[in-house]
Amino acid sequence: MKLSFGASGALTQQIQNGAPFDLFFSADSEYPKKLDAAGLAEPGTLREYAMGHIVIWTPSDSGINAAKDGWKSLLDQRVKRIAIANPQHAPYGRAALAALKKAGIYQQVKDKLVYGENISQAAEFVQSGNAQEGLMALSLAMSPAMRDGSRWEIPMDSYPPIKQAVVLLKASKHKDAARRFLDFVIGSQGREILQRCGFTVATP
Repeated sequence: MKLSFGASGALTQQIQNGAPFDLFFSADSEYPKKLDAAGLAEPGTLREYAMGHIVIWTPSDSGINAAKDGWKSLLDQRVKRIAIANPQHAPYGRAALAALKKAGIYQQVKDKLVYGENISQAAEFVQSGNAQEGLMALSLAMSPAMRDGSRWEIPMDSYPPIKQAVVLLKASKHKDAARRFLDFVIGSQGREILQRCGFTVATP
């Protein structure tokens, strides 16, 4: 099995242009729905499988305590750049912008924002020191490479729900294997893994 990572909107465009994917896991359920409506998905395979969450995260050696200071940590004078995913095609980026505006600090931090092509690249900006803080997926902040950092979970009522969905693509050349993997992800084992990795799992 080969994995390809990218912003949900960008991957949707690739699929529409004929990219040879079997399954599409999207951080925004609207993109798989669009592919389903366009006849590019196997009928009946569209599933909302999880809900994502966003956090403020900073490295452990930064001296900035996101877990303690929450929104105020973004206003720290030592924070020159704040990384988020590109909101034009990344759902986590749109959620980050909405949360900043809801918190009433967008105008104060907008000139500090730097945009990753997707949420993983935004996380890399902070890990590499190119940004001092980032608004990113809880699942990334819980990963082995980042769990030692300081994180503060942004209240879920601060941003639109990040409903994640998957669809089996009609152009898939490995439909049987793809169906088995899809069944695993939405089954009890897959749901347990997702929950352990920072997602709220969808009701079966």
